[in-house]
Amino acid sequence: MIQLKKRANPSVLMGYLAPVIALGMTLVAGFLLFAVLGVPIGEAFKAYFIEPVSDLYGLAELGVKAAPLIMIAAALSLGFRAGIWNIGAEGQLILGGICGGAVALAFYEVEAFYVLPLMCLAGIAGGMAWAAIPALLRTTVNANEILTSLMLTYVASLLLSFLVHGPLRDPDGFNFPESRLFHDAATLPLVLSGTRLHIGAPIAILVALLAWVLLSRTLLGFALRVNGDAPKAARHTGFGQGQLVWFSLLFTGAMAGLAGLFEVAGPIGQLNPVISPGYGFTAIIVAFLGRLHPVGVVFAGLVMALSYLGGENAQIALNMPLAVTGVFQGMLLFFLLAADVLIHYRIVFGQERRA
Repeated sequence: MIQLKKRANPSVLMGYLAPVIALGMTLVAGFLLFAVLGVPIGEAFKAYFIEPVSDLYGLAELGVKAAPLIMIAAALSLGFRAGIWNIGAEGQLILGGICGGAVALAFYEVEAFYVLPLMCLAGIAGGMAWAAIPALLRTTVNANEILTSLMLTYVASLLLSFLVHGPLRDPDGFNFPESRLFHDAATLPLVLSGTRLHIGAPIAILVALLAWVLLSRTLLGFALRVNGDAPKAARHTGFGQGQLVWFSLLFTGAMAGLAGLFEVAGPIGQLNPVISPGYGFTAIIVAFLGRLHPVGVVFAGLVMALSYLGGENAQIALNMPLAVTGVFQGMLLFFLLAADVLIHYRIVFGQERRA
């Protein structure tokens, strides 16, 4: 018989080392996978981890990919610390892109400075509105926010598909399911010429710093931490459970919506049926890889962004399927969860003797 026995004093040091261990195990398992597929390990390592960031353009692309992951994961980490599980950030990202993109199309012929700020506000509002649904259901009928937020993601995806096939489709686009290309006034300014690195990257860092200040230097952050560790004691912080649920979901919705707007107004430049490769879901892995700490999330976001770039480059250079990105991300999450289990529990073989 194999049993898991809770450790009396889990190692704090191993808690911080767990992401590093998980990353190392992922690399080992990944190289074994490449070997089974007949790909030389040296070539695989170079194609996946070195070539994507071997020049300035590649480093800029790393920032482009990491920006939405950091923004969403930093916000998710606050809710997860409080035991509030928003799994629908992908849907909130899509709604932010839809709302912000709709504003860009409504002001299609307007070349004015206020178009982009209006798009950002619309993106934030769209993400918050989508996150408000599971918040309302959780606080009124105690519906599980994991299920409601996740199911709404698929509703958002279908809504986007309907809009780009119908009301928001480019009238001059030969019936392709995409909107018009946004005008210059509705696109993000670049921070590095000759690349696609846009202003969303430094804003993502600011969001992570804001989340860190809020979590470690405010009463609200204290209430979030206490609610996750001792829910009954959280009532004495002055914040009710309902207030924390609303804040966590709305804040994450706002950041996911803004990230969605940055995608459609940045690298994509229009609305199309797929505006995200799954950033909202990957951000969950980023949050845990960063140990639910906004600063750790920045480094974890860069690691996960590299997995996207590496997967794309491996597809081109080694003729491997793009699904290798998901495989690496899944293995990383698996090894991270396994490490966390072993930190808090020990494996006992057979019947443990009682003193």
